[in-house]
Amino acid sequence: MAEAASTNGGRPAALGRVVVVIPTYDEAANLAWIVARLRRAQPGVDVLVVDDNSPDGTGGVADGLAAEDGQVHVLHRSGKGGLGAAYLAGFAWALAAGYDVIGEMDADGSHQPEQLHRLLDALHAADLVIGSRWVPGGSVVNWPRRREALSRGGNLYVRLLLGIAVRDATAGYRVFRREALEKIDLASVRSTGYVFQTDLVTRCVRADLVVREVPIDFIERVRGESKMSGRVALESFERITLWGLRERWEQVGRPRRSTGGSLGR
Repeated sequence: MAEAASTNGGRPAALGRVVVVIPTYDEAANLAWIVARLRRAQPGVDVLVVDDNSPDGTGGVADGLAAEDGQVHVLHRSGKGGLGAAYLAGFAWALAAGYDVIGEMDADGSHQPEQLHRLLDALHAADLVIGSRWVPGGSVVNWPRRREALSRGGNLYVRLLLGIAVRDATAGYRVFRREALEKIDLASVRSTGYVFQTDLVTRCVRADLVVREVPIDFIERVRGESKMSGRVALESFERITLWGLRERWEQVGRPRRSTGGSLGR
């Protein structure tokens, strides 16, 4: 399912400096492979590896890649703090370094670097672009039906409860304009696990930013172990339910306050 590399040096015109953040924990078997594919597919795009002190030596692999390639950077964290926390650290680094576009990509090969151009091309007319499994043209490969049903059902639950139209709010392949990340107040984000993805896309929708989805092919990892677990899924379900109930409560409260006179418009 690989596609031809971009012919424009890997950086679509007018988007500026682009970096893709790749969080890692025990991905020594995958990291060099996925970074090489990304650098080949988009040679104008920089890479930031955020490693959570992986015991399998992933951080050392990342340092070796950075020593050989000036467009690869490494941010070492003291321990495993969750996917969201790793991305927040990476986003802070990228914003401070002056990047105009900041992307997300898994290290395990589930996100195809050869399809990154789809997201970058769509960003010309958006603030956030999501590589989606559940829009026409998207697909998943090597997933059992139960897992696909859980993902589709979870995203339906998000749409209904949070009132957003995004079909793949849990997806982790995405690109943001820096202005979008600045507008949604990353300092107030408390999500550290996988629910972080839903949190950020919901914040973008609430901030009236333009969110687009483009189809991708999601391929289940073939090396290493998935970090997704029942506990992680339950945490996401609980947090999304809490957000949805709070949103519904606020929706009920707003009309009541407006009829009271003092807060009416």
